[in-house]
Amino acid sequence: MRADAKKNYDQLLAVARDVFTEQGADASLRDVARRAGVGLGTLYRHFPTREALLEALLRSSFDALAARAQGLEASGAPDDALLAWLREIIAFTHGHRGVIAPMMNAIEDENSALHASCVSLRAAGAALLARAQAEGHARADLDGAALFDLIAALAWLREQPSHAPRADHLFNVIASAILVDRRRADDSDSGRGTSGNG
Repeated sequence: MRADAKKNYDQLLAVARDVFTEQGADASLRDVARRAGVGLGTLYRHFPTREALLEALLRSSFDALAARAQGLEASGAPDDALLAWLREIIAFTHGHRGVIAPMMNAIEDENSALHASCVSLRAAGAALLARAQAEGHARADLDGAALFDLIAALAWLREQPSHAPRADHLFNVIASAILVDRRRADDSDSGRGTSGNG
């Protein structure tokens, strides 16, 4: 890449990061180009689609989340590892407003620039789930695709101001539905509470 092209590329990425933080994943690409001081054509030469720009912005974060899942898989209790990673990926999507929709679309679209990164991320979560299932901690009727759907639902809730206050409670409800041991513990706690009140 020529020095001037590299400078434009880096400038576009830096500005896009700011604009996407302010406006979310459906931010105006025209705004990105204008604020970077280049024409829209220059932006499209570097990033032919919105997904290509998102992929360049999010690649390192996706790689870090996948690596984090691998690290958790190698250490700690499988149920705690799965829960920790779920919390981290939901926090990530919350910090990148609007990104969950393009991620979910990219999973199904092999031509999307985001496809490989999202598939990799789903596989990392699926491995954590499989480990928890193998040790009897997670229900057996879930797979990586279903887990990713649950992540998307919880991430979407966090993005809605009227629903956000319930997001933590609903995360715990979903966690109890996924993790067998946690569900048994919750049932046991409610049983103790009932007998104590009688």
